[in-house]
Amino acid sequence: MVGVSLGMELILPERLQGRFSPEATASHLAIGLFVAKAATLGQAAEVAGWSQADFLRELGRHRIPVHYGEEELAEDLRTVATLAGH
Repeated sequence: MVGVSLGMELILPERLQGRFSPEATASHLAIGLFVAKAATLGQAAEVAGWSQADFLRELGRHRIPVHYGEEELAEDLRTVATLAGH
């Protein structure tokens, strides 16, 4: 059984358990969620247990394009405005 700190335990088939550490499992899950557009960059980075910068580097290492559209831009602009106190 591979425990991943996602607030749950993820059980891999026995033949896979020895191949992946909990960290690698979390990384693969995070990348899959991001690629499937089921999680934002920030959410996926959190699943992997990495900073967004580290997650971006990992995506680049795997040559996975970053999808960044108008919705993500609007969300980032709202976050910046909130942090700036506006």
